[in-house]
Amino acid sequence: MSDGRSQSLSAQMLDFSSSDERAGFRLAGFEVYNWGTFHEKVWSLEPGGQNALLTGDIGSGKSTLVDALTVLLVPPQRIIFNKAAGAEARERSLRTYVLGHYRMARGDEGSSARSMALRGPNDYSVILARFANEGYKQCVTLAQIFWMRGTQSQPERFYVVADRPLHISGHFDAFGPEITDLRKRLRQEPHVEVFDTFPPYGAAFRRRFGIENSQALELFNQTVSMKSVGNLTDFVREHMLEAFPVDERIRALIAHFDDLDRAHRAVLKARDQIAALQPMVEAADHYGALKKRVAELRACRDALSPWFAQLKGDLLKKRLENLERDLRRLSARIAELDEARNRQERRRDDIRQSIAQSGGDRLARLKSEIAGFETLKEERKKRADAYQTLTGTLDLPEAATMAGFEENRLRVQRDLDEVRASESAVQNRLTDAEVEFRRGKALHGETAAELVSLRKRRSNLPSHILVLRDQLLKETGLRESDLPFAGELIQVRAEHADWEGAIERVLHNFALSMLVPDDHYGTVAAWVDRTHLRGRFVYYRVQALRRTTVSDLSPNSLVHKVLLKPDSRFYDWLSWDISERFDY
Repeated sequence: MSDGRSQSLSAQMLDFSSSDERAGFRLAGFEVYNWGTFHEKVWSLEPGGQNALLTGDIGSGKSTLVDALTVLLVPPQRIIFNKAAGAEARERSLRTYVLGHYRMARGDEGSSARSMALRGPNDYSVILARFANEGYKQCVTLAQIFWMRGTQSQPERFYVVADRPLHISGHFDAFGPEITDLRKRLRQEPHVEVFDTFPPYGAAFRRRFGIENSQALELFNQTVSMKSVGNLTDFVREHMLEAFPVDERIRALIAHFDDLDRAHRAVLKARDQIAALQPMVEAADHYGALKKRVAELRACRDALSPWFAQLKGDLLKKRLENLERDLRRLSARIAELDEARNRQERRRDDIRQSIAQSGGDRLARLKSEIAGFETLKEERKKRADAYQTLTGTLDLPEAATMAGFEENRLRVQRDLDEVRASESAVQNRLTDAEVEFRRGKALHGETAAELVSLRKRRSNLPSHILVLRDQLLKETGLRESDLPFAGELIQVRAEHADWEGAIERVLHNFALSMLVPDDHYGTVAAWVDRTHLRGRFVYYRVQALRRTTVSDLSPNSLVHKVLLKPDSRFYDWLSWDISERFDY
């Protein structure tokens, strides 16, 4: 590794054994990005499963790389950073590595020293290691990603275990503005697992490496950066052997003895309680016998209700038989009475038929006709009264005869025709007035809108052509300065204000025309062809002038009485065109 930080002899193999068989998982590659003072690019070691020697000057980053490898394999609460350099206190932390603290600086005013960082809270850090088992052609990649949520908080992280080789470049970069985008992308990768905490992450890679418990990782943490061993026996007992739980066994024996003692006392207490409760048991047996006798007597008493119900049922059955006999007797009597009623109804019909044959039906018809004529008389009387009321209202004579009624009808018809003609004339005048009112209202609205538009702009161009130009600019993406109207670039000189009205009338149509540069003419012409303009729209194609000189003008020419906008790109064209067309 260059740049004055560290040097790696990863290609040289330490000849510790004559056998070249390499069983189990070995470190094949190690990469860091934005870790400690390794900044802004991916730094990598490639041991390739061989033994490697990492050497360099003091402060070149050897302990920084060792701490990165330790972070990948050891639980966070077990790590002491910079231990390889002999640090006893926590002079370095995960935050200093992620932010890239590299020195202490003091302010100009003598304030307390503060750490200088290579990175800010918007950066992220990645450490990655690839382990290969050549015998089984397996590769496991471990990675951790760190980022800051605030300026004072500890780094956040998540863990990655993959059953295939991964690299920082290509797998952990170009993921977008949020770190969650990287997490989502890694979850979608095949054979990649993402974890939020260390325990499931540690269990996942220990299962792949065949490490049964975390004691081996604890030993790795103690020996990876060990420089001296004090008492070898204590070291082996503390870090390589599992402690025998003597205190737990003693506490378990004491607790078991206490349980047995409490059980013995409980048996003795139960024996005394049984002896004291024996008379109560005998009394309870006597009570049970009495309770059984009471239950038998109550059952006998409850059996009386069904017995009496049976007796009552027999009596009701006899009563039903008697009622059935009475019903049959009464049914026979009803049948006799029905037969007698039928005979009497037949006799009544014979009598009615005899009356009808003797002229009785004619009397009935006369009676019905009389009732109908009475109703007709009442109806006609009501109509006559209503007619008399209407004639009185209309000052008509009383119609006592048919001729008088016909005369009144003709008079009313003439009056009605006159009223209808008058009503039609009034309606026509009302319609004409409404049309004239709408026309005046529309004219008033246009005039008011034009006044409002004139107050908002410096020129006095009609608002409808300005609206049309705004639509053109919106649909073509051009600017207003690219397509001015001629009237926006022409102004009557102040010393010739008396001629302003006459000049505006002469230049009116020309002022309403749009000036289109040659490079925009195709766009404007295409828009005009496909747009329904609903009116007149004049535009000129402004090209580079071939003739820049104008003929001699009279001192009193209209051309000398107007002023053109000097900084306009159309100045030369306007000057030449006005001189040619309006030399009045």
